[in-house]
Amino acid sequence: MSINERALTATRELLVRRGFDATTIQAVAEQSGVHASAVYRRWPSRIELIEEATFPGLSPLSVQPTGDLRRDLRRFIGAYLAAFGAPAARAAAAGLLAHHQASERARSPELYLRVSARPQFEDILRAAPPGSVDPAVDPDDVFDMLLAAVLTRTLLSTVIVRTHPVERTVEMILRLLRPMDRPAQSE
Repeated sequence: MSINERALTATRELLVRRGFDATTIQAVAEQSGVHASAVYRRWPSRIELIEEATFPGLSPLSVQPTGDLRRDLRRFIGAYLAAFGAPAARAAAAGLLAHHQASERARSPELYLRVSARPQFEDILRAAPPGSVDPAVDPDDVFDMLLAAVLTRTLLSTVIVRTHPVERTVEMILRLLRPMDRPAQSE
């Protein structure tokens, strides 16, 4: 196993077993058997290490668009829910959100896009059949709403048990994207 794989695996294990605050570079170094300086050469901070360990480019989300908007959204949302629902991601999410809210340093767009699923969502919309996505709809607004739904379903305790959460979310997103004059049945 490479140094990167050992450090990322150790980070995920520590997050689940000991929590966000205890997942330090030194703890990762001890857990992985990788010297702390080698970890720092790859990740300048524990935040970047935790982000890559928990959301590694959201690789499960790398779904190739087929042009079938409903099917592509179903696969994308299912993968997105799975990524955020993973134990390490659940353990890291609140700490990462708190860190970014408290940080005075602007985050580089390149860093954000490395762990964001926004580009895959935009690819799905570009591959959709003509007329299936309202050109007046801002895809960033729809993605933000999708992200809110995913975070709510994976990170918060559910008060109401819902059946078919992926399908319900797909339907919600399709409604947001659909041109106003287009009937619901034609997708």
